[in-house]
This record gives sequence, structure tokens and C-alpha cells, in this order.
Amino acid sequence: MAVSPRVFPPRKRWPSTGSSVSPKFADLNLVKSLLSLSQEISALKPIQCLLIQKSLSTINKSKLLAIVFEELLRNPVSTSFSPSILLCFEEMYIVFQRIKTLMEDCCSGSKMWLLMRIQPLANSFHELTLELSTLLDIFPVNELDLSQDVEELFVLVRKHCFQSKPSVDPRDDSLRRDVLALLHQIKKEIVPHHLKLKQILDNLGLRDQSSCREEIECLQDEIQNQIDEKSKLDIASLIGLLRYAKCVLFGSSTTQLEPDHRRRNSLSEIAVPADFRCPISLELMRDPVVVASGQTYDRESINQWIESGHNTCPKTGQTLAHTNLIPNRALRNLIAMWCRQQRVPFETVGSNEKVSGVKATKAAFEATKMTVYFLVNKLSVSPSMEAANAVTYELRALAKTDSDSRACIAEAGAIPILVRCLGSGVGSEHPNLQVNAVTTILNLSILEANKTRIMETDGALNGVIDVLRFGATWEAKGNAAATIFSLSGVHTYRKRLGRKTRVIKGLMDLAKDGPTNSKRDALVTILNLAGDRETVGRLVEGGVIETVIGVINVLPEEAVTILEAVVKRGGLVAIAEAYNSIKKLGVILREGSDTARESAAASLVTICRKGGLEVVAELAAVPSIERIIWEVMGTGTMRARRKAAVLLRILRRWSAGLDTNDVVDSSVMSVGALTTMLPA
Repeated sequence: MAVSPRVFPPRKRWPSTGSSVSPKFADLNLVKSLLSLSQEISALKPIQCLLIQKSLSTINKSKLLAIVFEELLRNPVSTSFSPSILLCFEEMYIVFQRIKTLMEDCCSGSKMWLLMRIQPLANSFHELTLELSTLLDIFPVNELDLSQDVEELFVLVRKHCFQSKPSVDPRDDSLRRDVLALLHQIKKEIVPHHLKLKQILDNLGLRDQSSCREEIECLQDEIQNQIDEKSKLDIASLIGLLRYAKCVLFGSSTTQLEPDHRRRNSLSEIAVPADFRCPISLELMRDPVVVASGQTYDRESINQWIESGHNTCPKTGQTLAHTNLIPNRALRNLIAMWCRQQRVPFETVGSNEKVSGVKATKAAFEATKMTVYFLVNKLSVSPSMEAANAVTYELRALAKTDSDSRACIAEAGAIPILVRCLGSGVGSEHPNLQVNAVTTILNLSILEANKTRIMETDGALNGVIDVLRFGATWEAKGNAAATIFSLSGVHTYRKRLGRKTRVIKGLMDLAKDGPTNSKRDALVTILNLAGDRETVGRLVEGGVIETVIGVINVLPEEAVTILEAVVKRGGLVAIAEAYNSIKKLGVILREGSDTARESAAASLVTICRKGGLEVVAELAAVPSIERIIWEVMGTGTMRARRKAAVLLRILRRWSAGLDTNDVVDSSVMSVGALTTMLPA
């Protein structure tokens, strides 16, 4: 039985000489497989725009040889072929398999990158044709009982294969030189002429926004397929050129909005593996490091923990012998691989280096600058809100790509212009413009230097706060909350933001009334602000405990972690407010995730020890509470087990009529470790 070539998995890289394996089929089954493979090649369309003659000639040869194989199957000379014929058939199968793979890779890949590799690819077509020519030359065609017409076709194919030359179409070569010349101009900071750009893109079949966007995505995927560093750098330059050409030639469009790939909102819809989360921030680690206790944390979070004066491991409570941080490169590579599979942007804070490890080339950087200044200038003179919305969306998309883009956009003076698009008047008439503007500011804030620019730009912070409170859509409000989260990653800004009643009020309202994603944005921002003790008092006054109790069934991990932070730092007022949460914490202790149970146990210990006998009695009234605590002691995290043990001792001292305040928490773990979220 013939085996379809589809059993071979699709390849992402160009095929190598030894990439295929010889099939072990016998006699007519081998011919059937050859016929199937040659027909699949014949059904392929010629490569568009480039290598047209090479691909068309290859397809035509496959069609003619398919006729030969059909003749053999209709009139087999015998039940078996000679060893020499079988050997030729096996080698032909390998050549056809490689031809098919080469054709498919050329058709499905990036046209720009195909153009840059036009010479080696033309050579690959020529080499495969020569291999086929050699096989046809030694093939003992006289041993087969072919009709005269079919035998003449065989001879014709052999002749065409022999006449093949390793040449590149002059048109393709000229186009490649034009692209290289443009990149050289950009590298020298010379703005390319738009007519030349249009001519090149027309020749590549890139004639609108959509085709350019698809080509950029193909180039981004192609970077992941490259091993050679120079190839990665060349592709990065092509991406910069194409982004500039797309904006200059085709303007800005919002007809096909891409999903926003900012870090947390992308991750909010994906189940992040527990081992990839930082134990402090509960967020995906960007730069995992190992501390003296052997535990791994995100560098930004553990640095803040140590700089706050702590000398213990947040997870184990163990005193750290030293504060050296050792990069966990193996884990970082695993996280990067997972992010690539999930199509989640992965960028180390403060670094220009993406997951691919590609740094911006001079040409790519200058192309980015040209694109940014073109868009910012266009936004500053936009004649209508519709035009401003289209340009703002382009800036939003560009700001999420890399640190260079974020730096260029801010340096070009985009922030004050974007602030004008945040007002309630804009939101009521053009809600999409407001969303795009606040999301662009959010994406810009990921870069540490831009946090200062945003905080110091007149009206920027007030504009973001206004969107948080009165934004036209939930998306706008959620992105405003995420912007405040990002800005609060700087300690001084966290204190400043925590003093603003409007910020606290806006976050509370969003957490109460918003959809799930917006609630999460609000809660993680509240948790970040709760890292400052002074702010905790304002949060309690603003009703944070009532708010988190109200959403504890929807977002238990976030709600319980906030509750732990607040009761730890909020004093007796917070303890009294948390009284009504005891039963719900008991439910989380029984049914929650490991992280939620850990925070629930820690919260209950604090509430019971500081709240007095009445609070302990309320906990004791929770059905099967001792059995639940025993389960946590047996199956919870290390910290949850210790907290559960303390909780059990409190309950037993209460039942014996002893003072629960005499119970000493053996854990040196600070609840404050969970009160700071990972900065953007």
C-alpha cells in the first residue's frame, strides 16, 4: 500500500541534503507512492512574485513524470522490478520529497526573507534538478514496457533537467538589491522615498495594510526558526523597514484590531504553570533568580523585598546567608519557550532583548525612529478624531513590540499628545480613541524610564485617573488601572498614588462593578498599592475589605492575598472589618488553590490573634474547621502548613479556655512578601 508523504511532519527550516529518508516499499507500492507524491507537487501553485520560473518548471516536470508512473501502474511489466530500477525509484522518492518540502516552505514563508535568500534558494532548486537529472540518466528505461509517447515524455524531462542552470531571475536579483539599498539608506538616517517603497512592496504583492501586517507576522515567526545570529539581525531590519513602509504607504487602520498583548491582560486568559509564577508577586517571572535558600523569585520582586530591609527568604522564612542573586537561566529558557508557544510577549524589564535574543540593528532602530516620528507628527496634526484614532492605534501596536519602540515614542513627544485623547468628551464621542490612547500609555509605562516621563507630564496622571473613574468602556477603565499598577512599581510613585483618594475610589468601583478582567486589573493594582503601610489605612477607609469579600468567589486568589496584606498592616480597624470574612476564608481554606489557601491561613492567624475570643469563636463555628486545617497541614505549601499549625493551636487554646494571644507563630515568614506585585 502506498504511503502518503503527509506522514512527514511540516518543517519550519529549509530542507538539508540529508533531511529525507528512503522508503522501504516493494515494487508497485513504491510506484504508487511516487505517483502520489508527484501529483501533490503538481497540484502546488507556483511561488508568487519570486522564483516564478524555477517553481513553475519544477511543477511541470512533476506533472510529466506523474504520467510515467501512471503508465507503469496501468501496464506493469511484472510483479517485481529489477534492483537497479527499485534503487532509482527510492532515490527519486527522496528527491521528490525534498522538492515538495522546499516548495511548501517557499510558499508559506515570508516574501521579504525569501527575497533575501533568493540566491541559495535558486541553488537549491538547481541542485535538486541535477539530482533528478542524474537519476533519469541512469534509469534503465528500456527494461520497462512504456508506450512510445510516454517514453518520449521521459526523455523530454531528462533533457530539461540536464539543461538546468543555477541562475537567479534578473528581476528577483534587482529587487533584492533595491531592498538592501533602502536598508543602507535607513542605516545612514536617510528617509526612503515613498515611491521606491511602493514599487518594492508592489513587486512583492504587498499592496495593503492587511498583507503588510501578515508579512510582519511571518518575519517575526521566521526569527524563531533561525539559529544563525546574523540571520536574526537581518530579519529584524526587514521588520523595521516593513513597519515604516506600512505606515507611510497605507496610512493607519483600525478595521482589524489585534488583541492587546500587554503582559498581564494576555496572561490573564492563560493558565500560567505554577512553577513559572513568582512566589512574591504571583505573576509570570521575567528574570528568575535563585536566593541563598535555594528558592527562585523574579529579580524585580526579590530586590524590592531585600531593599525593604528583610533578610529572610519570603517563601521559607529561612534567614539568608547572603543576598547574592544567581540567574536561573534554565527556568528562564523554559518560560521563554512557553511564552513563544502561547504567543505571549516575553521581555526582560529594562532590556532591549526579546525572547529571540535579537538586539535591534542600526537599520531596525533607525526605521523604528522614522516610523515613530512619522506617526507622532501625523497625530499632532490629525484633522479628525477618526484619523487620530487610527494613528493612536498604530502607536499602541508599536509600543507593545519592544523597549526601543517605547523609548522612541516617548522621546518623540507622544505622551502629551496622547493625554489630549483621555478626556471624558473624547470618550463619550470616540470611545475607541480613548481606549487606544490609555493603552498606548500603558504599553509605554512598561519601560522604566517612561514611568518618570508619564508621572512628570502635565495632566498625564490626572488623565489616566479620570479614565479609571469615568472611562467610556470597561476596557478603558481596566487599562487605566493596569497603567496605575505599572507606575506603582516605583516605590515613590506607589506612595504618591496611594495618597490620591480618586485612585482608591476608582479601583474600588472597578473591582465591584467591572467584568472579570477589569476586576482583576483593579485587584492586582490594589494589592500593589497595599505594599505601602500608609496606603493600607486609606484602603481600609475606602472599603477594601468589603470589596474583596464581595469578589472572593470570582477571583479568590487575588481577593484573599489582598485580605492578608490588609489585615497584616491595617491594624485593629482592619481586623474588625474582616470579621465578616472569616466564614468565607474557611471556604477558601477548604476549596481554594494552594496559593489561596496559604493566604487564607495567614489571614486567619492574624485576625484570630489580634481580634480576640469572639473572632476565634466565629472561626470555630465553621463546619469541620479542624479537619480542614488538618488537610492544609498535610497537603498545603510549606508556609500554609506552618500557618495552619498555628491556627490549630489557637483553636485548641480557645477551646481550653486559654488566652489565644499567647500562641507564638513559629513562622518567620512575613505576610508582606505577598503585598507587592511584579512591576510592569
